[in-house]
Parts: sequence; structure tokens; C-alpha cells
Amino acid sequence: MSDVTTLLNDYSKEIKGAIDENLSTIIPNNLQEASIYLTKAGGKMLRPTLTLIVSEAVGSNKKDSLNSAAAIELIHTFSLIHDDIMDDDDVRRGVPAVHKVWGDDVAILSGDTLFSKAFELIINSKKPPAQNNKALATVADACVQICEGQALDISFEGRYDVKEEEYLEMIFKKTGALIAAATKVGSIMGGADDEVNSIMYEYGKLIGLAFQIQDDYLDVIGDEESIGKPAGSDIAKGKMTLLAIKALEEASPEDSEKLLKILKDEASSKDDIDTAINLFEKYGSIQYARDVALGNVKDAKELLKILPDSEAKQTLFSIADFVLERHS
Repeated sequence: MSDVTTLLNDYSKEIKGAIDENLSTIIPNNLQEASIYLTKAGGKMLRPTLTLIVSEAVGSNKKDSLNSAAAIELIHTFSLIHDDIMDDDDVRRGVPAVHKVWGDDVAILSGDTLFSKAFELIINSKKPPAQNNKALATVADACVQICEGQALDISFEGRYDVKEEEYLEMIFKKTGALIAAATKVGSIMGGADDEVNSIMYEYGKLIGLAFQIQDDYLDVIGDEESIGKPAGSDIAKGKMTLLAIKALEEASPEDSEKLLKILKDEASSKDDIDTAINLFEKYGSIQYARDVALGNVKDAKELLKILPDSEAKQTLFSIADFVLERHS
């Protein structure tokens, strides 16, 4: 895992450089500062790094896909800024959220600016128009899916009959769609054919699903220091994660009622959360979530057989494993 972390750090420097250069012309200064703020705050930059590595894996130079990778990160940052406004979250990446520093109006404008700049970066790519158009269509589709995923997530609030299929659709759209777009754009800009492009999209989709399910899993098995939030915080918020959905599906009427009461309680105590986690364990939902994530990663790695052997290909294997090995 340390090798992947080092690689992400190395690639992120190049991606940040491209972002800084392309956002430096924004005026007025407060809009520029708000737009670039979260990029400077950190983040693993997994998505744009995947764009560059896939581009290398299909036989291209990563520099040829650098602007497209930066575009992927701008779309991701745009979605974070708007999410924080909708959720009224105070902190992002260890710093005050954009809207807490500059207010909602400038935060919304900064998100819109990043969204627009992302498409500008792809349009201005030096690749042939056909490749640019495919990349644009892929990113545009991901943006629509992100919005659909967010709307689905909102619609699940207060609902305790969410089915696994609904949940998987929501997390794919909200989290996985942009990861899938990142890998497909890397393939497109690397000059691969449509078959490889589609398979790289599926690879990104599978590790994107695993990424979010691993977050659900860590919420109940991790500790506050390693995951950056209190263990069981999803339970305290009444969120219908894969673990909760599976436990409710398998539980006896008595245990189901007990778990629902905890999920619906806006002031769940630590004892309540511990009870819920015990019920997850009793009905195998913690292991179930882990197994689903493991299955997705296994399937993702199987897809990589289509690529020629290379260091970049091996890195894609490592990143798939990293999704499950990370602790936060």
C-alpha cells in the first residue's frame, strides 16, 4: 500500500501543476482562491492518477493525458464543493469547507467555474477531435450520473426499505461513475480502441463500487484515529449502507425492529451504535459487505488481462488492491 501512496503523491504533483496553471487566470481573486482551495488542501487524487496510468497502460505518454486528468480532478472537486453546501458540512480535507470560508454564493460559483474549466481543458487537448469528443461525452455522462446519484442519496433519507440493487446503483452514480470515467478517458486519450475503452470503464466502475463499500465497512470496523471520524457514524446518521440493508434483510422481526429504532434515532448513544454493530455481526452483513468489495476488485483485476504487460498494468493491479487495503 505504501508504494501506491507514494505513486499517488508523485502523480498528484504533476496534476496539481496543471490545475494551478489553468486556474491562474480566473478573476476576481476571491473566486480564484475559492476554486483552487481544496486542491491545495490535499486529497489522494486517485481519479486523475488512474487517468494517467491507464493512458500509459494502453501505450501512450502520460503527459498527453495530463490536462484530461486535471479535468477529472476538477469535476471531482466541483462535486465536493456542492455536496458540502447541500449537507452544510463544516470541514473538508481537514480544512474549513469552501462555503464556510467564502460563503455559499462564491462557493457555488467556484464549483461552476471548476465544472466549466474541466470541459475547457478537454476541448483544448491536442488530441484528434474524435478522441476529444469521446472524452467529452464520457465526462458529461459522468456528471449527469453524479447528479442522479446525489438525488438518489437524498431520496433515501428517512427510507428504511432501500434494496441492495437501489443502493448499488446510487453509490455507482455518486462515487463510481467518475472513477469509471477517469479510467475510460485515460484509455481514450491513450488512443485505445472502443473495446479497450469499454473494458477500462468497467474496471473503473468495479473499483469505484469497491471503494465506497470499503468505506461502509471501515465505518464499523475502523477506529476514529484511522478513519478520521467516530466509528459507527453512518449508523448514528441513520444511513442505509450495504451493511444495514443486508442486516435488515436477514434479521428476525425482533432484531429488525431493534435495528430500525437505532437507525431512526437522531440521538443514538454509543451503546446503541455498539448494539447495531453487534447485529451486523450476528447476521453476517459486515463480512457480506467485505465479500462484495473483494469480488468487485477480483473482477476488476480480471479485466486487466486485455492490456499488454507493462509497469503501468501492474500498477492498475496494485491500485485495485489498494482500494481494499487502505484504512481511511
